[in-house]
Amino acid sequence: MSVGMKKRVISMWFPRLASDRVLRTCPVEAPFALTLKEQNAERLYCLNIRAEQAGLHRGMSLADARAFCPDLVSRPARPDLDARFLTALSRWARLYSPWVGVESMDGLVLDITGTPHLFGGEAAMLADMRARAARAGLELRLGLAGTRGAAWALAHYGEGIALPGDEGAALSPLPVAALRLEAEVSTGLERLGLRRIGDLLATARAPLSRRFGPDLLMRLDQALGEAPEALSPLAEPPHYGLRLTLPEPIGLVADVMAATARLLGPLCERLKANGAGARRLQLTLRRVDQASRQVELRLAGPMREPARILPLFERGIAEVDAGYGIDQIRLEAVAVEPLAAQQIAIGEARHEPERLDDLITRIGTRIGLENIRRFLPADSHIPERAFTLAPAAFSRPEGGWLNPRPRPLSLFAPEPITGRGNRPPDRFRWRRMALTTGQATGPERIAPEWWLEDEGWRTGLRDYWKVDTREGRRLWLFHTPENPGWFVQGEFA
Repeated sequence: MSVGMKKRVISMWFPRLASDRVLRTCPVEAPFALTLKEQNAERLYCLNIRAEQAGLHRGMSLADARAFCPDLVSRPARPDLDARFLTALSRWARLYSPWVGVESMDGLVLDITGTPHLFGGEAAMLADMRARAARAGLELRLGLAGTRGAAWALAHYGEGIALPGDEGAALSPLPVAALRLEAEVSTGLERLGLRRIGDLLATARAPLSRRFGPDLLMRLDQALGEAPEALSPLAEPPHYGLRLTLPEPIGLVADVMAATARLLGPLCERLKANGAGARRLQLTLRRVDQASRQVELRLAGPMREPARILPLFERGIAEVDAGYGIDQIRLEAVAVEPLAAQQIAIGEARHEPERLDDLITRIGTRIGLENIRRFLPADSHIPERAFTLAPAAFSRPEGGWLNPRPRPLSLFAPEPITGRGNRPPDRFRWRRMALTTGQATGPERIAPEWWLEDEGWRTGLRDYWKVDTREGRRLWLFHTPENPGWFVQGEFA
């Protein structure tokens, strides 16, 4: 910053960031709100204009909101996606300044010192921001001042521009909450009749400090530029990519593997330094004819050990046509996940989960990671719904089934057998086999889940029995008392 150049800061506030993000791709003409579960209750998290015009507000319970507005359209909120969207907006904001930081969960702050003239002045810059945001379907409120606090106050409580060194006059008509105070402090000031920032400026500082603490005066001084306030730009995300240019073309699998190993070591060190592990790696091999071949490696779990990752590349590299030779290799981790450091004792063998991840990765390179699945417990007492199938690479075991009654190893669709009464038949035929009941344990009564539609449970209640036959088959039978009939649904090991 040159001598005499005044610092200028813009606060960008997106008051409906979450709902605007959703409505950009799925427009809704009716009142719309995103909901978030708080203290075992669904509450409104972010609303569109129509919902606010209907009398709804943030923090309102979803049940009360539907009572006030029956045509309300709601969806669950995704704060994680909102944070990613705000990060994307920060990249867009770099069009106006390279110094961009995040302000809470729905705002950005820019240091535009020395850049407004590139857009025709400060007013023209703000107009350009509003126009671009409107075209993107985003509501944007802006404040421009010489301090971060004053810019935030103008964006949230009175859009406008504070002239350099004139922050006091611009802030005087704004409410005291514009100083980013705690709600209790703002309420206490209003009870004393100090409702505007101008009222604070005209009040003795010592009594305010004694009654409300030093934070009040610190926020006031920061807004007026009499106390410093840090403005930290958003750090660039780490880039996990390395390139190796070869002096002579290579084509043998062993040579390409050796070159890959040279890149893999520094890449894993970079991942380790940032506490991350790779989930998807992409190896780009450029041939001398400028054509490129890619080898993608999808891992069953986050990894950063070169010795574990390198052998997994061999199959893909062997299938690459090197042509007249490869003269450049690029390795990039295109998908990473957090991976905490682990303390390993001397001589300690690898953990079982790591060995399983390696096995899943090796098989997944042949048949696809999505095709390797595991059973996970589900919260249902209905046998058919007591489990879910999930890709093993993108899920983790969740413990065993918490059911005091034994369940069969093999479960299939109910198959009818002949029988009468409410106890298992002494003799019956199943799958062309004549079976004799030896020991029967039961019954275990299971009621259908009435809130779900299930064609298979239209017969009503089921009384389950574990039957050991004299022929050696151990079956799971059930009887339907409301619509009498006997069925076999599973077989124990």
